[in-house]
Amino acid sequence: MFELSRLSEYREGNRLEAKLALGGLPHSIWETYSAFANTSGGIILLGVEERADGSLRAVDLPAPEKLVDEFLELLSDRDRVSANILSDEDVRIQSSGGKRVIVIRVPAAGKRRPVYIGRDKYVGTYRRDGDGDWRCSKEEVDGMTAQSEKERGVEEGEA
Repeated sequence: MFELSRLSEYREGNRLEAKLALGGLPHSIWETYSAFANTSGGIILLGVEERADGSLRAVDLPAPEKLVDEFLELLSDRDRVSANILSDEDVRIQSSGGKRVIVIRVPAAGKRRPVYIGRDKYVGTYRRDGDGDWRCSKEEVDGMTAQSEKERGVEEGEA
């Protein structure tokens, strides 16, 4: 389980991404959201910088409530992202060393894959590999789609 009190011990990787976000909601948040949703899930931290040695440090976001509202509003915009797979508990403002940080827990999308940004799944589908978000190939997108359809078919057939 992720504990913000141990922030300096964590490193970015397959399930953790830190974004400074001092200039507002980073555009790259959507690639990371898609990538985490299409793989094993993960945590996006806003208001956290990655130091040269790879360690993480919280910076105080000036208006985290505004960023959360903007994120949630854009999350419901189908021109921005294909699906909102988050629950109310998945987006929180927490404190680390007296600094406010936004913690977004992105679950794996499972049968809702692919989750993609924009309107074109072949352009906007990402996967997480190491500490990076990578655009999926057409074959990867087709594989996710086929697997999701198969999982939904099994579920519907059992009902």
